[in-house]
Amino acid sequence: MPQRPQQTKRRTAFIADTTALIVFFTITGIINERILAGMTWEQVFHARLLGAVLMFPVARPYGIWRDWVMKRASASRLSKLLWDSAALVSFQVPVYAAIIAVSGASGSGLIKGTLGAALMMLFLGRPYGAFLNAVRKLFGLPPGGDKPMSLNN
Repeated sequence: MPQRPQQTKRRTAFIADTTALIVFFTITGIINERILAGMTWEQVFHARLLGAVLMFPVARPYGIWRDWVMKRASASRLSKLLWDSAALVSFQVPVYAAIIAVSGASGSGLIKGTLGAALMMLFLGRPYGAFLNAVRKLFGLPPGGDKPMSLNN
């Protein structure tokens, strides 16, 4: 019987992390792709569709990665900001670069889009971390990174 609640918790964590990632980064992705990368609306649409598809398998692993990285943060706001940003940049920038490359960005557009995403993620690391924690709370889950979590969560 103990297996059932653990499976439910994993499923809930998957849904919460996926919801947070899709909502937050669909909005910020559109801004980056249209303004910084100079992609057409058609390319942005394809990038967001591909991004949403890729977020399903990536969201929970990122949540686990972030929780692991955030265990290094102290209680100070600056430490949380720095570690949240490091977690987001190190995990999501390579994924994002692949998404916009497959969606048609190339050459300087690909470089600008990837650098723009890296810069955005440096600034968005903590806001996204707080948003993720809020979404997790809505789903009845504890925030990540504050307490030791195993890879099975």
